[in-house]
Amino acid sequence: MKALGNKGEDLAVKFLKQKGYVIIMRNYKTHVGEIDIIAKDGNTIVFVEVKTRTDATFGYPFESVTKRKREKLKKLALLYLKRQGKEFPVRFDVLSIFYMDSGKKEIEHIKDAFEV
Repeated sequence: MKALGNKGEDLAVKFLKQKGYVIIMRNYKTHVGEIDIIAKDGNTIVFVEVKTRTDATFGYPFESVTKRKREKLKKLALLYLKRQGKEFPVRFDVLSIFYMDSGKKEIEHIKDAFEV
């Protein structure tokens, strides 16, 4: 399972770079939890949650970003911003990735997936 998540995050980084994002950090960890990717889109800091699946048995990947997960991501983002000592405009994006048996990949980028 961890291997699939890492594969998804690798693909997400590549996807975001192609869209012009600057990757600041991957797997930002604190005592509260982890943010998959922190990136910059223009002057906006973007906190990116990556969800990867191989099928829809348990729903679409983005559906697993629950209210509880969103609240946790907000806390993590605040910790990151406090440690930076600066104020930035922020946004939360979700990358929903499907790896098909055929090797095909489907990526859905949900910008501004939830409010701060």
